[in-house]
Amino acid sequence: MRVSVVIPALDEEEAIGAVVRAVPPSVAEVIVVDNGSSDRTAARAREEGARVVEEPRRGYGRACRAGVAAASPDSEAIVFLDGDGSDPPGAMGLLVAPLAAGTHDLVLGSRLRGEREPGSLVATQVVAGALASAALRLLYGLRVSDMGPFRAIRTEALRALAMREETYGWNLEMMMRAARGGLRILEVPVPHRRRAGGRSKVSGDLVASARAAARIAATLVRVARERP
Repeated sequence: MRVSVVIPALDEEEAIGAVVRAVPPSVAEVIVVDNGSSDRTAARAREEGARVVEEPRRGYGRACRAGVAAASPDSEAIVFLDGDGSDPPGAMGLLVAPLAAGTHDLVLGSRLRGEREPGSLVATQVVAGALASAALRLLYGLRVSDMGPFRAIRTEALRALAMREETYGWNLEMMMRAARGGLRILEVPVPHRRRAGGRSKVSGDLVASARAAARIAATLVRVARERP
């Protein structure tokens, strides 16, 4: 299966090199989306052989969309993971295998069900995941435990979802649209580590956490109210 890896990154100079190096060699392409970094994130990624796409407009969803748009036309699957070292690239086989077998269209990595390093997740992330999971179960009957960034999806299926979210609600929007559209969804446990450097843009402080929570809540309401 031809796999494209998309890594949104913002000021991840300390970690991005090791993340790119750890991507399995069987992967067709590694795309690092520099989301307006003020450090050497882009340069470090290029040094390790990644293709760097510039998306200066801040926003996690914007960065993900730029990476998808840049993926090769013959890409069959796209793997998303963070550039801070918290998602081990070597574990992406767990996500891609069900796609390659033809049994599923979207495979979600659960940090809560997998082996976690102490301190790799903060309480707000666990609570947010639980609330989103409850909403997905209520709205679509989808039973998941997390809405983490480490996931794999068939490229054709992703493009058909017509994603709109530009910031922190990207992961939730994907799950909602996929469930509503009848995609075959699987959740598998994945390992999760403490970030290798820099500062979290979601859980770095109370202001960042509140901003992310508000955006995720707005995404939930918006997508739930859309006509199928």
